[in-house]
Amino acid sequence: MLNQSLKDQIVKCVLPRVQTPAQYVGGELNAVLKDHRAVRGKLCLAFPDTYTIGMSHHGLQVLYHAMNRRDDWACERVFAPWPDFEAELRRLRLPLYSLETFTPLVEFDVVGFTLQYDLGYANVLTILDLGGIPRRAVDRTLEHPLVIAGGPCAHNPEPMARFIDLFVVGDGEEALPAVCDAWLRLKRAAVPGPACSADPEGRAPSAAAQAARFVPDGSSLRREWLTALARKFPFVYVPRCYEPVERDGRPAGVRPLFDGVPEVVQPAVVDDLDAVPLPTAPIVPNVACVQDRIAIEIMRGCPWRCRFCQSTTIKRPLRFREVETIVRAAIDSYRNTGYEEISLLALSTSDYPQFDELMRRMQETFRPLNVAVSVPSLRINEQWRTLADLLNTDRHSGLTLAPEVALDDMRQQIGKPIKNDDLFAGCRKAFENGFHRVKLYFMCGLPGERPEDLDGMIDMAETIARMGKEVRGRPVTVVVNVSNFVPKPHTPYQWNAMQTREYLRAAHQRLRARRTWRSIEVKCHDVEMSLLEGVLARGDRRVGEAIERAWEAGARLDSWTEHARPARWWNALAEAGIDVEAILHQPYALDARLPWDHIGIRQGRAYLEKEQSRSAAQRAAMPGARPPGS
Repeated sequence: MLNQSLKDQIVKCVLPRVQTPAQYVGGELNAVLKDHRAVRGKLCLAFPDTYTIGMSHHGLQVLYHAMNRRDDWACERVFAPWPDFEAELRRLRLPLYSLETFTPLVEFDVVGFTLQYDLGYANVLTILDLGGIPRRAVDRTLEHPLVIAGGPCAHNPEPMARFIDLFVVGDGEEALPAVCDAWLRLKRAAVPGPACSADPEGRAPSAAAQAARFVPDGSSLRREWLTALARKFPFVYVPRCYEPVERDGRPAGVRPLFDGVPEVVQPAVVDDLDAVPLPTAPIVPNVACVQDRIAIEIMRGCPWRCRFCQSTTIKRPLRFREVETIVRAAIDSYRNTGYEEISLLALSTSDYPQFDELMRRMQETFRPLNVAVSVPSLRINEQWRTLADLLNTDRHSGLTLAPEVALDDMRQQIGKPIKNDDLFAGCRKAFENGFHRVKLYFMCGLPGERPEDLDGMIDMAETIARMGKEVRGRPVTVVVNVSNFVPKPHTPYQWNAMQTREYLRAAHQRLRARRTWRSIEVKCHDVEMSLLEGVLARGDRRVGEAIERAWEAGARLDSWTEHARPARWWNALAEAGIDVEAILHQPYALDARLPWDHIGIRQGRAYLEKEQSRSAAQRAAMPGARPPGS
């Protein structure tokens, strides 16, 4: 252990005073431990949520093993601590560290954040601060790690621009190693050590580069390096190379400050998904996690064009892995972990082109081993009518479906062409095969929503409950899970306004009042947290000040109900002078420049404009939306 002294202090002085100490000690099965003296670079992957959430994230395992397959890099992990652990670190003035070697974060070459959810932004500041890294990018010098970020939220990087040195947009398997290598070359060339007289490619540093180690303003040289990376990689966004622009008092994106920096950052794309190795020895957590199973990504992208869905646009193009690749990876993962469940991951798993063959192969291989195969993302279509025959209740007896809305004309308007007849037929088959619980995901607050759209959610749940009782002879559970629609960047609805808290609360009340069956549960997402998510998702660079103020006021782990304190955020936003009304509830004109337009998507903005116009035309043909209580 390279940092035995710190580990001893943590084990003796901190762990006895916190809950679930096993999440802070590392040493898990399949964790990779390398001698830092034998590698060129050190990367710490930081997930801005707790261990139980971060260890359930498949992308973290993918990047971890992609970097650790290389002999010249050590890749380690860190997660946001619970408040009790944070308090003990601060009390004893101990740094936050990586799980593999107990190395303080400030000692890494690169610290990389996965921005999966907007409400995790304050946790980024917690990790940086506890790790000894200045929270603001402008305060970092050559001595500090490169702080990078990727993930879905990187497609509107502006709210976190003051804290992140560099955003990697798009797929990370090839982009992350490229950025890490380039940063190390710059660092080694400018600050050659006694054992590193040449850069990683064997070139001796120039006299100017050798002299650079004595430049007194390390922050200036750091900015030069970041600018070089922005010019080198089309998928890299360096906020310090751009300045915000306003038009008519509203944010209108950013513009480059230097020549050679792209006006629009294009996402990195892995062309051959099947050629990218899957993590077949995933780390097995020390404690029970939200997703405690093997995860195998079978497909990336989605063949459908749902207008509310950000993943549909930012994950294109559609790519597949071969059946043999998937089955072999699943076998190897099972042998390396001993898990009793395998989850097949995709935005729409049942749209995998060889789905029937894949499911039969998986069942033939794993049912004799008493290993369940789960399919968490099912498309409701004609195939769904027969799909239930391919599923089993070996370990689960519930289905999760996402009809999103209940009526056909609204489905056409949001771009999700599914049919209720297919949904009901598939549910009947599932009940006949032993399933007795169905969870339905809906959204409320969509553009053009009417009271009958809300009523239809409960009507659909009652139809399924009635069918389940008829087939099984006893009640089945139907859960109506309702989220509040947020018009996300890079979707056709990005120009639309979000519904008000009054509207959303009235919609929830209507749904609950309409429920009559005791076997139907109605669960609605918290309105205040949805509104806050909207501000963080749609905000511009000025929102960064509010994030910092909220963190200083104690904001931590806001995605956890027991820790969420929306009032802190509304106060911070007010103190920072953020016009929440404009961000959330004022629509943009179709020709307006948006705060995130400098981040590109594969289809281009013209595609989004076309889909927005088509949706508006379809909405105009529907009866007008009215308040739910009318």
